[in-house]
Amino acid sequence: MDVGATRGLLRFFAELKDPRMDRTKLHLLSDILAITICAVICRADEWTEIEIFGKAKLKWLKTFLELPNGIPSHDTFGRVFSRLDPEQLERCFGKWIAALAESSGGKLIAVDGKTLRRSFDTAGNKAAIHMISAWSETNHLVLGQLATDAKSNEITAIPRLLKMLDITDSVVTIDALGCQKSIAKQIVKQNGHYVLQVKGNQPKLHDLLEETFNEIITQVIPGEKYGFHEQTNGGHGRVETRRIWTTEWLDWYQGRSDWAELGSFICVESTRRVGGQTSVERRYYISDLAGRDAETMLGYVRGHWGIENKLHWSLDVSFREDERRNRIGHSAENLSRIRRLALNLLRQDKTCKLGVKGKRFKASLELDYMLTILSARI
Repeated sequence: MDVGATRGLLRFFAELKDPRMDRTKLHLLSDILAITICAVICRADEWTEIEIFGKAKLKWLKTFLELPNGIPSHDTFGRVFSRLDPEQLERCFGKWIAALAESSGGKLIAVDGKTLRRSFDTAGNKAAIHMISAWSETNHLVLGQLATDAKSNEITAIPRLLKMLDITDSVVTIDALGCQKSIAKQIVKQNGHYVLQVKGNQPKLHDLLEETFNEIITQVIPGEKYGFHEQTNGGHGRVETRRIWTTEWLDWYQGRSDWAELGSFICVESTRRVGGQTSVERRYYISDLAGRDAETMLGYVRGHWGIENKLHWSLDVSFREDERRNRIGHSAENLSRIRRLALNLLRQDKTCKLGVKGKRFKASLELDYMLTILSARI
């Protein structure tokens, strides 16, 4: 075993404070972290499965871990992760990502939330945990995440998450709940750009955009120029046409100075034809970017859904996250971070053309392939 592979990864977690008292430490925190990461990569999704993995791979694990008292019990794994400080773990995660990812310049960063549906605890009056994640569509990496106890708290969690990230020259996309003047201001202050969806939480602005684009689409406004682009995609009996209009015609909007560096308004119209049924939907956005390049802007809007299709979908299908019932302390939040760490490692591997689920299975069978995953550019 190449010891440097895991040491390279674990060095970013060296500053993580062990929550246990010295007299209760039978197992090293670094060993517990390493076993958990390896086990989660290899399809272990519960503490009992992580213990089973450790015992099955004991001989291999001993080639690079100390394991002074063998493999910890599943209770030990659960207890340690329930007491680890999630913000400390996130800072360590962020340092690792900074080393793993390419320079952030020019990235599309999608910010969105996902509820860990079975993390609620009725007896303890504990709500399900809602995780806010930042996803790099360019690198297919989770850049960071924070937990809230309700979806409505995304408004306060998003600024905290953004402060942890280097968003210089990146385009940050957020759905309607994050369409807030303070969030737009923070993104610009951090030298980033924003594309924010406007819906019912900004009712006056939404109505104004709807009225404006109805006018733009149906008639020519003298002296004003607009960007336009159209795409059509189809498959499996479905045809979808997307049309986008962008404009820098903002003079009429009295509230334009309230939004940091406001540069353009955007309208995206999606027409879906499935069988004999046709549906049409329009969505509206604001951005600090210029509105001349409609095709690029549509790329940002479509790219935002990568966080749903490539992150949330993978966590549900490949890691079955919504079925996990970790409820004690910080265990659900912290294990969620380990899943995202594992997902980052699996996605970075280009030696295997399998999907995430197939890669997990292959890693569980071939220790050499596990080593390849652990060695991903660190």
